[in-house]
Amino acid sequence: MPTDPPADAPDHPEARPRDGARRRLLLGAAALGGTALLGTGCTSLELKQREWIFQPGQRSWRGGEAAAQGMAEVWIDHRSALTGQDVRLHGLWLPQDGDAAAPLLLYLHGARFDVRGSAPRMRRLHQLGYAVLAVDYRGFGQSTDVLPSQELVIEDARAAWDWLGRQHPGRPRHLFGHSLGGAVAVHVAADVGPALAGLIVEGSFTSIPDVVSHYAWGWLPLGPLITQRLAAGERIAEVRAPVLVVHGSADRVVDPAVGRALYERAPEPKRWLLVEGASHHNANALGLDQYREAVRALFGVQARAQG
Repeated sequence: MPTDPPADAPDHPEARPRDGARRRLLLGAAALGGTALLGTGCTSLELKQREWIFQPGQRSWRGGEAAAQGMAEVWIDHRSALTGQDVRLHGLWLPQDGDAAAPLLLYLHGARFDVRGSAPRMRRLHQLGYAVLAVDYRGFGQSTDVLPSQELVIEDARAAWDWLGRQHPGRPRHLFGHSLGGAVAVHVAADVGPALAGLIVEGSFTSIPDVVSHYAWGWLPLGPLITQRLAAGERIAEVRAPVLVVHGSADRVVDPAVGRALYERAPEPKRWLLVEGASHHNANALGLDQYREAVRALFGVQARAQG
């Protein structure tokens, strides 16, 4: 399913547009159909989907590990209303030094890599004027080792959102989500209502079935079998804050048309930002100047003048 490889220098092998994520999704879709046909059972089918879509683990990459150096580690404890279990989430915190009033940004990553893999994006968003908190959902990195589901990752993201508000009361809070994390961010944004100052989603989608439908095997009738739908398109109209939807024109993991469809369903005020030539992984890097102008115009956020 949509994965979140690192997104830094264009010459980094993980930053080049590639078909690996799409091949994994297609193989997962084929296996999903085969599992259903063999009658393995609904429980097994759901567990396999959770593994394919979230790809949880402790993996990162050297560029992410390097970018994470110097960031503060945070731990967020909450009791899951869904499972009744105590949960511990690990995160990275990058404040705006000397600016106790800087707007806050909760960063929600996509599949596959742990929170360190998002450190380069965190630093770029920090350059725009945000104090940034990024967290690992259950099953990722050093967070509680439980297989994620769409309900669990949304609950974890909401716990991080609430924690950020308690730690820094009175400051405007924004949400950012990349890929799968964008869909999670939409769900949280819809739930928190006027407490949200702004929403940014990059390389995201209306739903997992919509992503699959744009692939070579999209004609297969797999939609009804997908339990982890992450249907952001059904929730984004409930968001009560400005929305920025960003996509790379060369995204081969999530078709730009799917990102555009998410934008079309968002309420005003909103902005669509298509970064020409960018892949699923590097729109944030290649489009940083466009980002800077968009967050200033839409949210009124800008970096403090140095000097």
